[in-house]
Amino acid sequence: MFVVRAFYHFVDFPDFADHRSALTELTNGLGMAGTILLAPEGINSTISGTQEAMDTFWSTLTADSRFQNVDYKDSFHEIQPFRRMLVKLKKEIITIREPLANPNVAKGEYVTPEEWDALISDPDVILVDTRNDYEFAEGTFKGAVNPKTNSFGEFPKWVDENLDPAKHKKVAMFCTGGIRCEKASAYMLAKGFEEVYHLRGGILKYLEEIPEEQSSFEGACYIFDHRGAIVSGLKPVDRKFLDEREQWRLEASEESVG
Repeated sequence: MFVVRAFYHFVDFPDFADHRSALTELTNGLGMAGTILLAPEGINSTISGTQEAMDTFWSTLTADSRFQNVDYKDSFHEIQPFRRMLVKLKKEIITIREPLANPNVAKGEYVTPEEWDALISDPDVILVDTRNDYEFAEGTFKGAVNPKTNSFGEFPKWVDENLDPAKHKKVAMFCTGGIRCEKASAYMLAKGFEEVYHLRGGILKYLEEIPEEQSSFEGACYIFDHRGAIVSGLKPVDRKFLDEREQWRLEASEESVG
């Protein structure tokens, strides 16, 4: 059984490039696979390995005081869901190309999975799915707005053209694991939106904690590995694996870890 761990952390990380070799050597030595992105603003990753390997990796990562309080989401799979291990240096750990989207300056208010459904049932709240169009098509929360983006970098333009701080007083957002919402909420606060909320831990945490019979998530959550998509309890959807060429493209995408 393999542990699949998704995590990210925004933190001042000026020496990020110095850690690439050590993390590559560590993960390869442990027989792990997946992707780790390093940038001046922090770390973003989804990796998989045996429980023993994951424990060793995590104790090494969190020995750095900057990463002692990193939240993570675990799921499990009978086979290794990734083909290879990549440690990449980036300008951003999730690309939006918008300086105003800086979670280290400000970010929206976290809402726990247990509190989420009460929030989004408020008629004054506009619910926005910050993921891409093909992810939305796989599954989303009932009543969510689809920005119909092809990449996260298109999100700021969509906000500017479709949302108004004077009209949309309460905005709730969600994404796969939480990272895109961190930046999206930072951008919206910088643009003058007063009440901005986002789902802590993203859809992954919601599906992990909220029983299927109580869930307001419809369909499945698209994920970027061999499992294709997951449902309540983080169970993989029973369907064919992705085409191999598509799989390599997805594993090279930074959104596969967001």
